[in-house]
Amino acid sequence: MGYRNASKLFGCIVLFFLFDAVLAQELKYEKMEQLSFLVGEWVGTSKTYENGVVAKQGAAYEKICYDLDRSILVIELNTEFLQLHTIILYNEADQTYYYYRFSKEGAARYPAEFKEGNLIVWRDEKTRFFFGSTPEEGFIEYGEQLINGNWIKTFEDTFTNTQ
Repeated sequence: MGYRNASKLFGCIVLFFLFDAVLAQELKYEKMEQLSFLVGEWVGTSKTYENGVVAKQGAAYEKICYDLDRSILVIELNTEFLQLHTIILYNEADQTYYYYRFSKEGAARYPAEFKEGNLIVWRDEKTRFFFGSTPEEGFIEYGEQLINGNWIKTFEDTFTNTQ
């Protein structure tokens, strides 16, 4: 009788862990699916601002796609003055998106959140980046810096999907 009870208990524990793993994968999939509006091959314009005035403007190209069974989002950005390779993923353990940025200068990891249809990346408490869709089914990303209590735009990239 003891062997049967132990066997049933072991079976229940295995089922619990399998069910928990499936739910975690489902949550991660749902979180990554929220970012599907970013997927595409995008062309547009990149602008940088200084004191509220456009300092630089140039053509921009961005390719965004899922990889690794949709567990990560890969972004390749090329502008006339900036090239970035970025990976976004959702970490179930701390319930946070992470934005991994790679450039010629090095790499960085920033936490992000999905709020009101935008992915908001926090470089620090005074610098943030927004990724969102536009009413014309386009895509916009921009950065802001907190200066004297006001959020000031530092760059803006606007895109149209070519697919």
